[in-house]
Formats: sequence, C-alpha cells, structure tokens
Amino acid sequence: MKALVYGGPGHRSWTDVPDPSLKDPQDAIVRVDAVTICGTDLHILKGDVPEVEAGRILGHEAVGTVVETGAHVHDVAVGQRVLVSCISACGRCDSCRQARYGLCTGGGGWVLGHTIDGAQAELVRVPFADHSLHRLPDEVSNEQALMLADILPTSYEVGVLAGAVSPGDVVVVVGAGPIGLAAILTSRLFSPSQVVVVDLDASRRQQAVSCGADHAVSPEDAAEIVASLTQGRGADVAIEAVGVPDTFELCTTLVRAGGHVANVGVHGGPAVLHLEDLWAKDVTITTGLVDTRTTPLLLRLVAEGTLDATSLCTHRFGIDEMQDAYDVFEQAADTGALKVALFNPEAMG
Repeated sequence: MKALVYGGPGHRSWTDVPDPSLKDPQDAIVRVDAVTICGTDLHILKGDVPEVEAGRILGHEAVGTVVETGAHVHDVAVGQRVLVSCISACGRCDSCRQARYGLCTGGGGWVLGHTIDGAQAELVRVPFADHSLHRLPDEVSNEQALMLADILPTSYEVGVLAGAVSPGDVVVVVGAGPIGLAAILTSRLFSPSQVVVVDLDASRRQQAVSCGADHAVSPEDAAEIVASLTQGRGADVAIEAVGVPDTFELCTTLVRAGGHVANVGVHGGPAVLHLEDLWAKDVTITTGLVDTRTTPLLLRLVAEGTLDATSLCTHRFGIDEMQDAYDVFEQAADTGALKVALFNPEAMG
C-alpha cells in the first residue's frame, strides 16, 4: 500500500510500505476512506516531537471501512463505516476507567502516527478497536466525521470544558487555525456573551467571524478590545490555540484575575510563565491532551445538525495527492488552508 512516511525532520515521502496486519486480537484493520493532516504533523516534521521515529507513517485523523477484525473485537464488524479516533484506549487501566483516555497507560493514548504507524495511508491498524472506533450513522458524511477525529473534541475538551466556559463569559481565543475556529463553534454551546478571536492573519480573522466570533482582532489590538468589553477586568477564559510562547504569554495578559487560561496548542519549546504578574491573580492554567470522551456527544450533535464544522475544510484532494496536500497545508499563510481532506476514490462520501 501507499503511505506518508516521516523520514526525519524536514523529510516526508508518499511511498510503498507493507500492508498492516493484526498484531493483537483487539486490533482492527481499516481501509482509509478519508484522512486529514493536523498541525501536530507539521510539528513532527519540524522535529518538535522527537519520540516520533524516522520511518513512522504519520496521521491520526481518519474515517474508513473496517476490512478485518481480531478475535476479541465485538463492537465493530467488517464492512462498517467508522471514525478512527486520534486517541486509542485500552479501556482497562485506571486512566481509561476515569475516561482519561489520552492518559491511557495500557498501550493507548495518542499512538497513531506517534508511537505506531498512523492513518495517512491506504490502510491502518487500529489497536483496541472496540474503544477506539466509532460507528458512523448514514446521515454523517465522511467529511463531517473527519472533523470529529481530533479538532472538535480537542477544542471542546481541552479548550472549552477545561477552561470552564460558562453562560455570559467573555472568551478570548488566541489563534484562528482549525483548533481555534473549532473552539469558537464549541464555546457557543455554552452561550458566552462575547467571543474575541486574536490572529495575525486577516483572512483567518474573517473566517473566525464566519464561525461565530463577535470580534476578530490582531494581537496589538487585543488588550484594548478585551478591556473595553470587560470594563478593564479581562477575559473570563483565554484559550491558547497556537502553541508558541508569544500566544501563551498573550493569554496570560488578557485573562482576568480569577480567570482561566486553557492551553490547547502543541508547544515545541519553553514559554515564559510570568509569575511576578500572576502569583496573586488566582489564575488557573490548564494543559492537556484530548481524551475524546465527548466524541459520542459531538457525533450526535453533528448528526442532528446542531454542530457543523465542515466550513473548516478548505481544500480537498485524492489520497494519492498527499504530498500536494502537505504543501498546501504547510503554506497556509499563502494558500488560506485550514483543514485539508483527502479522499479514497473508492469510497467518496
């Protein structure tokens, strides 16, 4: 089969690799019908995630059709259309029993495209299939489902829920990439009074308004706008959705005393924590990896038409155009790319 293989920092190739096979009776083999590229994949290619070894097939967001199951797989069957979650869960460890699947100690967590071969391929082996695959209803298209593999649950859990967004809050989202835009969509489920998005790029600020932001501003204007909306207090919740030091530090300056900074971005280097300013402000800072415990809820909202993130998909390719898709996604400032979707021509949906 063909797959996108990481060759070390700065190197990737769409090349022939052996088909995956079952390694455990809880495994399933899934034909990839739709797949996307994540900002985390770009971090890997930059060398920011050193535990990813050269030779690894990348990708952790896919929709597909089950083609083979292990003897201990009972909840999905051959021929079913499924969402491949970015998080795998053993279902047995202490973390999984608390629905903290991202912290799984039984061989799961973020493993696809990280510590085992991932989903940017024609076929993918999914461990713990009963806990890591979600059967899809007919009314949810492959493209809609693709947004549920990572960005919607990540923004919702690590940003909105961890940030404790509540009715009437002023919420600031720093970064209008896919995760930031998904944070706008999912924060709206809690009726904040104002959602302010901060981004350098004018086209992304415009997209943020289309997704439901009340204000979309550049970083140099953010403090003034937030102050004017809050009588100088600051935002109730600041969601960091980029993963660079400047955006994290900006969040800590925009949040009010007693407020919450929810860091969602993947950081490849250290950021300064200005405790000389924060020590007496009773600010809560949370970090974390998505658990995907809310995926069934979000899937239901998408199926019912309450939540729609397909506007975040700006470019579409055939799966054999993987290298072109990466080029477009990497040059987002020039191409305007948010999420790219790649489809298997055998299963357009």
